[in-house]
Amino acid sequence: MYEPAHFRVEDRAALFDVIRAHPLAQLITAGPGGLMANPIPFVLTGEPGREVLRAHLARPNPQWQELKAGAEPLAIFQSVEHYVSPSWYATKAETHKVVPTWNYIVVQVRGPARVDDSRQWLHGQIDQLTRQHEAGRAQPWSVNDAPEPFIEAQMRGIVGVEIAIREITGKFKLSQNRRVEDQQGVVAGLAEDGDAQAEAMRALIAAHLARTAR
Repeated sequence: MYEPAHFRVEDRAALFDVIRAHPLAQLITAGPGGLMANPIPFVLTGEPGREVLRAHLARPNPQWQELKAGAEPLAIFQSVEHYVSPSWYATKAETHKVVPTWNYIVVQVRGPARVDDSRQWLHGQIDQLTRQHEAGRAQPWSVNDAPEPFIEAQMRGIVGVEIAIREITGKFKLSQNRRVEDQQGVVAGLAEDGDAQAEAMRALIAAHLARTAR
């Protein structure tokens, strides 16, 4: 991933926060048949410095066979993103030397993968995934709520995948390459847009401005 210094994030905790908040990644492999990409929800687990991503794929999905054969995966997690209009920049009124761009947050993970379709591993993965996303609900659903024979049958239709995180990179493009007045203009412009993505991006840029002003 191209990472200009303005946008590079090396804080692993911040990168892991993105994965936890946006666990649906594009899982990409390059096998004999060419590139393959599938949207897959992951669970981040493991000890500090030895983190892993765990997921499961449908058994008919040929991507797990590529991973078993040794294909190294790339998992791409994307957080908030939004178009940035050049009309928001203070520079526009001064020189008109501005162009549109796009702000976004992306995290990429690489590392060796292994395949596991044992009952114990699969049950643990789907239980952890479910608990993570049901937590906080008034009536959280549990894997144990479903009949055991039904869950057993479902697990026979999936294959587990674990990726050991060897490399994690992050790019937080939040207008940091613009002067402060332009960044402030982006914050104001996003506030006027009013949609959820705009508000999320506005909050991120405002927080960055507040940190750099200290």
